[in-house]
Amino acid sequence: MLAVMDLTVHYGGIAAVKGISFAVERGETVALIGANGAGKTSALKALARLLPGRGSVHLAGEDIAAQPAHSLIGRGLALVPEGRGVFARLTVNENLAMGAYSRRDKAEIASDFHRVYDLLPRLSERRAQLAGTLSGGEQQMLALGRALMGRPQLLLLDEPSMGLAPLMVQKVFETIAAVAASGVTILLVEQNARLALATASRGYVMESGHITLADSAASLLADPRVREAYLGE
Repeated sequence: MLAVMDLTVHYGGIAAVKGISFAVERGETVALIGANGAGKTSALKALARLLPGRGSVHLAGEDIAAQPAHSLIGRGLALVPEGRGVFARLTVNENLAMGAYSRRDKAEIASDFHRVYDLLPRLSERRAQLAGTLSGGEQQMLALGRALMGRPQLLLLDEPSMGLAPLMVQKVFETIAAVAASGVTILLVEQNARLALATASRGYVMESGHITLADSAASLLADPRVREAYLGE
């Protein structure tokens, strides 16, 4: 589904991502873990064309490295950004509608509203409520639902647990697991390494802009280097 070769991202003269290469197979959930400042978010933003990057990026076999950001949703890629980025002055329903802004299949869009509300019943209860008045966890679910309204093949999730209470983190990750079970391919950036690797089938570890480890999620959870650096053991 996603093949990345030698991706680099610079902020001015500073390299945030230093020539990383990785792949995500169709139907997989893959975690990208690492400390703050490792380059994880920069990598996701470059894949979504929100930051300029160099290297080869192929989505379902198509080269998207030079495509404008707005065209990618139509090609099957959606990003749930760090900080959620909901439209605070629009209702829940209007936010979801924005996720389908480029679609013209009205009957299918109506069907997807029902699907998202079934998946996220808390949003259904609040569909007329302004997004800015939702809790952080509800906004995270809304950002996820909005992305799903674009019918993505590949979903990029950036720090979905950030700033959430433990109970809400559990609910958000249960939802992510349900989305994965529906067949959506997921690339997950998450600072909570234990939670990320418990959700994913494979993982990559980023340190200082490089990928330093790559293995199955179970193997990374058992790796003493990962346990010491990211699991506090």
